[in-house]
Amino acid sequence: MSSALTDLFPHPIVQAPMAGGVSVPVLAAAVSEAGGLGFLAAGYKTADGLYQEIKQLRSLTSRPFGVNLFMPQPEHAESGAVEVYAHQLAGEASWYDTELGDPDSGRDDGYDAKLAVLLDNPVPVVSFHFGVPRREVLDALRRAGTVTLVTATTAEEALAVERAGADAVIVQGVEAGGHQGTHRDVRETDGTGVGLLALLAQVRETVGLPLVAAGGLMRGGQIAAVLAAGASAAQLGTAFLATPESGAPAVHKQALTNPLFVRTELTRAFSGRPARGLVNRFLREHGPYAPAAYPEVHHLTAPLRRAAAKAGDAQGMALWAGQGHRLARELPAGRLVEVLADELAAARTVLSSWGGAR
Repeated sequence: MSSALTDLFPHPIVQAPMAGGVSVPVLAAAVSEAGGLGFLAAGYKTADGLYQEIKQLRSLTSRPFGVNLFMPQPEHAESGAVEVYAHQLAGEASWYDTELGDPDSGRDDGYDAKLAVLLDNPVPVVSFHFGVPRREVLDALRRAGTVTLVTATTAEEALAVERAGADAVIVQGVEAGGHQGTHRDVRETDGTGVGLLALLAQVRETVGLPLVAAGGLMRGGQIAAVLAAGASAAQLGTAFLATPESGAPAVHKQALTNPLFVRTELTRAFSGRPARGLVNRFLREHGPYAPAAYPEVHHLTAPLRRAAAKAGDAQGMALWAGQGHRLARELPAGRLVEVLADELAAARTVLSSWGGAR
């Protein structure tokens, strides 16, 4: 099963699917063409929008690529808190001269329709975030010739992934930028995330599936480290966010290395689910009061985030970034894959020489 995944791309480098317009077809194509595995993010798109992006990507490359789906979210216990949070955000709406979004805009992200697109028009790889799909779904994708991956943030979640019949686990450490892929969204687990290397060891001793390591990885030497720790490949998001092919706003790309933004933090301020971003004014002011209510809070704040991005105001945007953001390089995506592969090879040579010195 490990080779079923890694045989698809020469370099063990996966471009993380970053929703919200970052993982555009031209980015995924550049990564795949360079020998990595490019990914489209289906999150927040319509089924037709996803279909059109897959068509566009296929026109740009014949290499394998992946598509990421968000799992539908169950009802939660903090629905009343959303209205309170909306009142708190009234000043933001006035400042950006926009209306707040409708928190009841949908909970399933068009999951069934997008899944139908991927079964009718199979792609090489499909990954899932925010939970585990039913075995029937994974079996149907496998029959269509698709390799399936599911994100896990604990060893217990990885075991659930294995039992459901997925082909591989994306092991997401707490260092990762953007949303943590926790299977259950409960406040009791806030702040309990495990670092990637420790989590890899736990998951490796719990399941027999191939592992894709994710979380704060920015250099080829780090990729060598997670491969040595048992991963079959490494998934990088923030590293590709800064590339010219990325669909992220210029102000977001610049913020990654801007000395004004010195650290990242997990917050519910923008979406209602824990997600790691650069600490800015919005996060500081609203993070402590944001309810555990995804995707309601995401829908509520969407117009604010769009208005802030349009105004070039980094203090009002969701500046998703992993803990390694200061290591971002403004290289073309294909060139970044090549540099990472060279760094990986150099690190492996050093490791081999140490082994030989014994």
